[in-house]
Amino acid sequence: MGDTHTGTPRGRQREADRNDARLMQAAREVFAEQGWDAPVSEIARRAGIGMGSLYRRYPSKELLAQRMRIAGMEQLVTQARTALTEETDPWSAFTRFLRDALSAQGQGGPLLPLVGGRLPATDDVVAAAGRLRAVLDDLVAGAHRAGVLRADFTSADIPLLLEHLTARIPVAGERAAALHLRYLDLVLAGLRTSAADQPTDLPGPAPHWAELSELWNAHEG
Repeated sequence: MGDTHTGTPRGRQREADRNDARLMQAAREVFAEQGWDAPVSEIARRAGIGMGSLYRRYPSKELLAQRMRIAGMEQLVTQARTALTEETDPWSAFTRFLRDALSAQGQGGPLLPLVGGRLPATDDVVAAAGRLRAVLDDLVAGAHRAGVLRADFTSADIPLLLEHLTARIPVAGERAAALHLRYLDLVLAGLRTSAADQPTDLPGPAPHWAELSELWNAHEG
């Protein structure tokens, strides 16, 4: 039976999902602009959601930020799976994912300097990180097997690469997005390889997933 009224359970859930999506985007923007000390009231105002509604769903800034982290990882998982499913060429899948991810994340700014190390690794955070690692492993492995991605680039490089490429630029949104994509293309030119043109080795070892966990999550004790 179709659902035509927002008063039905399914309609209310759709509205809650829309509110949550607006909250996540607003939180990312506000944290990027004002830092961790940004008032939750500004996040609610920018999302067009009342404080009562926000606190019923997220009673604290920490819970809101945790959900923002998980939502960000879930979005990357979806983008990577879509690229792997819809692009038959491994390099096309790899580059499509990076462009999609950069376009979405560039609307706010890098999160690691703002929330890294502040929040614990909950079971939900660990599970989301595991799903992200698995799909990025698939994306990078496919490009490696095809011989189109330099061998010293790993899946754990991707989250930090996106953080670097989403630096806030004090220009209008469309111009900032264009500049982000410009520098992504310059990076991609350095990442692509072929049997006849092997790049020089990158300095220093690649990051690893345990190191990323140390950067993002609060230390116990």
